[in-house]
Amino acid sequence: MNGVNVAKRNNVTVTGQRGAPVVMLAHGFGCDQNMWRLVVPALAEHFEVVLFDYVGAGRSDLSAWSEERYASLDGYARDVVEICRELDLRDVTFVGHSVSSMIGVLAAAREPGRFARLVLVTPSPRYIDDGDYRGGFSKADIEELLESLDANYLGWSATMAPLIMGNPDRPELGQELTNSFCATDPDVARVFAHATFLSDNRADLAAVAVPTLILECTQDFIAPREVGAYVHAAIPGSTLVTLDATGHCPQLSAPEATAQAILSFTGAAP
Repeated sequence: MNGVNVAKRNNVTVTGQRGAPVVMLAHGFGCDQNMWRLVVPALAEHFEVVLFDYVGAGRSDLSAWSEERYASLDGYARDVVEICRELDLRDVTFVGHSVSSMIGVLAAAREPGRFARLVLVTPSPRYIDDGDYRGGFSKADIEELLESLDANYLGWSATMAPLIMGNPDRPELGQELTNSFCATDPDVARVFAHATFLSDNRADLAAVAVPTLILECTQDFIAPREVGAYVHAAIPGSTLVTLDATGHCPQLSAPEATAQAILSFTGAAP
């Protein structure tokens, strides 16, 4: 690691039952570990819970960010693996939200001995429609989205965050996501957004060799249910659970249901 303090770099925090099985919670684009705060108490009763911020997010060390490393999802997967090595984590249940679902798939492929299970929360292996595959967006949609983000990130955030969050009857949720997006450095956000929305990880799914839970919502602007069905069909032996929730961030809009699904999948609760 060339002397890098990975725990400081990624603002790693550990809570819950020390010595218990490990759950690692990985946030999505434009977010940080605070997005998990509503599910942490339930998980912390049964697990040692590891949270972190990707470089460029939250209270991570921004000086460690480089466009070269983080221009692809592999750079974020390296963050995950390096945290696991530094803390000597094994048999990890990795819970990834949104783009972190695919980052977790890549991390588990990079160092499979570290991971016991994957929980993919509102995952998408590709956002752009391709032939019979329906990712939810046309190529033109994504190009327009990225052009708007590049031109005016704060304006893009104020428009997109409420759509991503859903739940228009609970505007405080959309405002929280807007604030989180706006707290992210625009240069970092631009690079992460391009890595996220232009990624194609469909070919990586068949290689997943650990028990995998896929959590989808009944309505999700970013990852529609066709995508959840695709991921479920592509990962051998996976489990698909549709939460009674709307939007792309069930850990905020339906934290109890999200935590219960994780606990049930891991055998920590009935």
